[in-house]
Amino acid sequence: MKKAKRSSKDLGMDRAIDRRDFLNGVAIGAAAISSGLAHAAAAAPAPQEVPGYYPPLLHGLRGSHPGAFENAHALRDGTFWDHAKKSEDDSIVYDLVIVGGGISGLSAAWFFRAAKPNAKILILENHDDFGGHAKRNEYQLNGRLHLMNGGTMLIDSPHPYSKVSAGLIRELGIDPVALAKRCEHPEIYKGLAPATFFDKQTFGADRLVVGRERNDEEESSVSWKDFLAKAPLDAGTRTDILRVQEGTDDPMPGLSSGQKKDKLSRITYLAYLQDYLKCGSKALAFYQTITHDEWGTGIDAEPALDCWGFGLPGFKGLKLTKGSISRMGYTAAGYEDEGSPVFHFPDGNATIARLLVRKLIADSIPGRTADDIITARAVYAKLDRAGQPVRIRLSSIAVGVRNIGDPKTSRGVEVAYTRGGRVYRVHAAGCVLACWNMMIPYLCPELPDTQKTALHELVKVPLVYTSVAIRNWRAFQMLGTGGISAPGCYWTSTRLNWPVDIGGYKSVRSPDDPMLLFMLHAPTSPGLPERDQHRMGRMELLETPFTTYEAKIRDQLNRMLSGGGFDSARDIVAITVNRWPHGYAYEFNPLFDDFSLPPEKRANVVGRQRFGKIAIANSDSGAAAYTDSAIDQAHRAVQELLFA
Repeated sequence: MKKAKRSSKDLGMDRAIDRRDFLNGVAIGAAAISSGLAHAAAAAPAPQEVPGYYPPLLHGLRGSHPGAFENAHALRDGTFWDHAKKSEDDSIVYDLVIVGGGISGLSAAWFFRAAKPNAKILILENHDDFGGHAKRNEYQLNGRLHLMNGGTMLIDSPHPYSKVSAGLIRELGIDPVALAKRCEHPEIYKGLAPATFFDKQTFGADRLVVGRERNDEEESSVSWKDFLAKAPLDAGTRTDILRVQEGTDDPMPGLSSGQKKDKLSRITYLAYLQDYLKCGSKALAFYQTITHDEWGTGIDAEPALDCWGFGLPGFKGLKLTKGSISRMGYTAAGYEDEGSPVFHFPDGNATIARLLVRKLIADSIPGRTADDIITARAVYAKLDRAGQPVRIRLSSIAVGVRNIGDPKTSRGVEVAYTRGGRVYRVHAAGCVLACWNMMIPYLCPELPDTQKTALHELVKVPLVYTSVAIRNWRAFQMLGTGGISAPGCYWTSTRLNWPVDIGGYKSVRSPDDPMLLFMLHAPTSPGLPERDQHRMGRMELLETPFTTYEAKIRDQLNRMLSGGGFDSARDIVAITVNRWPHGYAYEFNPLFDDFSLPPEKRANVVGRQRFGKIAIANSDSGAAAYTDSAIDQAHRAVQELLFA
């Protein structure tokens, strides 16, 4: 008998969880902020100055949240100034105004203050919290603090950190090697294996198969042959997948290693699996989303050579040697010299942002170390006080930045921003634009056309990072898994929270206690060029209401975990959807970009050129979606202003 589709009530869509900013029936965070807004309207203080203001506790739709982008879109569409109120002058003249309070903007403030200790700096951030993509999701569950990253996940880069970025990390008291050694506790999940969920729509039946991941990064007692025997796949598809995972025959006989790599740089991973390893449609569907977490695209938009560089399966038979290829100076993506040290703070790289804020505004977050900041609560009312050298102004969207006078002989800058329905103008000796490249041409319409075109080329990668609080994780324990790949589903990856103990923060040990789940969605449009996929994905995320995300979370968790007794209506306590229509920085792709251009002609370099007293710093301008790039670009921009 066919099982009836579960209604929204069955899924628990009618339950009063904290999508409405409530947890266990007690208002948190949002109530304080809502009262703050009412108080602000009556008595004029900004919401961040009102006691109880604490955005990390807000749940529901976060990331690019409502209120953070609408005025920017109106500026883009040319309608903002049609309805804007007359601008008001800020009486203070700053040494530097920074547009964007993410890691790049905060790092720019750090580097500028290091060069000019008495400088007055104003940081304008469009979101209701600082950190940019490095956001913190915070929960109190059964009296215990639970944290998860709402964006930037961890200290990690394919390349060793530069002297500049490594130096800043060290100055903040972060030793990622030592932290990883003493704080990571994978033994908490001992006995839990990775799993794959085969969904009915793609593979013909809903089935969770525990025992193997889709690459060889994790050992498992279950062989690929035994794993595939449990999957709802036909014999031909099992053979295809086994050939990708374990095959040693050379699919490109007669070619040298260099010739093979050259060929791999010209084709997608999809084409390689299909045309060289002869995979059928179901095997291709099994691998389609394996690249989502690294690049935010499917295997149809990623070069096969990059996938080899990152250790994805299917290349054993090629027997490729290390090293670059000569074509256009292109080098396969991957970890150079083993890359950077890797460490995940409980709230991701939000800890780096918080450490920077603590250094810039000493009493804004109590404590002194990278350990004690994890459980410390930021005091938002101290971020923007009159008279202090560095001020961080939240919910402030820049709408205009211009040089005063001719850019070649500029005497300073004027920055217009909107906050709380009003428009303000502030003046400074210089400005660092540490916001997204896509907005800069609208903020600075006087930029040269070639620079504006270059800035528009770097289309950011849209992503959704979701954290789901559940009452317990017995279902995972019973099923024997700690992480699930779901190649045919909306949420392609689901896993238990990272097991990290640091300072006063302790990870959950007992399956009977509440747990946070991480779920990933990358909005892709397979078959389109990469930039077009990103544009379509951005539109999808902006048009998707929270209720749709919630329904998809509840339905998929029920289907994946039903064998462990999970019930979304009963077991989900809270949901935070971190929506990032402008997510990862764009990284050049040899399938769609011209690598024959010299570095100084590439879009990121052309786009980041200083314009009078205006410099540009963000991970976009480094064309690398990593924290070290954001830091390095901040340093470059500050140096440009200091030595202009």
